[in-house]
Amino acid sequence: MMNESSTTKNVGVFKISATYIGTIVGAGFASGQEVFQFFTSYGMGGIWGILLATLLFFFYGYLILLLGLKLQAESHVKVVRFSNGKIIGTIIDIIITVFLFGALAAMIAGAGAIFQQQFNISPLFGTLIMGIITLLTVLTGITGVINAISYVVPVLLGSVLFITIYSLTKNPLTQEEIQVASEFGGVAPNWFISAINYASYNLVIAIAILAPLGAKAKPGKTIFWGALLGGLGLGVGVLAINFSILTSISESASVEVPMIAIANQISPIVQLVFAVVLFAEVYTTAVGNLYGFVSRISYIKQGFRKPIIIGATVAAFGVSQLGFSTMVEYLYPAVGYGGMLLLIGLGYSWIFKRKKFV
Repeated sequence: MMNESSTTKNVGVFKISATYIGTIVGAGFASGQEVFQFFTSYGMGGIWGILLATLLFFFYGYLILLLGLKLQAESHVKVVRFSNGKIIGTIIDIIITVFLFGALAAMIAGAGAIFQQQFNISPLFGTLIMGIITLLTVLTGITGVINAISYVVPVLLGSVLFITIYSLTKNPLTQEEIQVASEFGGVAPNWFISAINYASYNLVIAIAILAPLGAKAKPGKTIFWGALLGGLGLGVGVLAINFSILTSISESASVEVPMIAIANQISPIVQLVFAVVLFAEVYTTAVGNLYGFVSRISYIKQGFRKPIIIGATVAAFGVSQLGFSTMVEYLYPAVGYGGMLLLIGLGYSWIFKRKKFV
């Protein structure tokens, strides 16, 4: 259990970028709920916010991967304590660990929301299925985690781009729709803070996978290109979802999973296909969250790992009953503000400690 396979010792550009994207594009991202609350609701400002978030994803993703390589990190702990020091690093470590559990619960809740909106079935079934398959995947170790994530990402991005292009062709974006979007109000005082908050809490999730992933990267420019392609993939995905929501802003604002509602406007078949793809993406992020959470408590004896994985999954299943959109609205921004300490520490390391790891 959790033993490293030789296939993970030389992870290439594609798997780094795909794993980076897949760790983040879970229920909130691919469903459109996060994008609506963090970007779309700021109108034109949201587009500038997406560009800023993309830049932050690239820079900090690269930095985390690089530190993971140089420190040979088994989890996020070494990276956090190197960049933020013992005291603040411990605080951030707690924030990351708690949020990994909370985000796992949010992914399980997101699966329930998909079942309810797409199939009109009790969300309990969706949450139960997601909890079980996530548990079984993490029991296989990091090889299973990386493979599960990297296979699904290209399909999701392709689906999102198809829906966006179709939506813009059938319903060209107007200034009126952008104005309507800006009247809903986002999760932060303005688009600038919202973009930093968005990148911050997503990096809190991603560091749990990126830090140990960096330790297994091929030498050379692999980390740079992996982070660049990962950041660009995230930016393109967010921008595409943002445009899709804007073309149907009134309908999107009233549902838990906006992208499924938009896909239904194309055809029921497209809606069904996207619901399956979305469920797969929720799964990849849930897997990353659970693995990162368990990796943090690696000091516990090997024999206790299985009970911890099972216990964490069961507890997250219980918390998921709070509902998906509620967790996105309150949990994510709160962690994002705490995660800004991580970004400050990583930035400080890049400026003042770069010689130690470059």
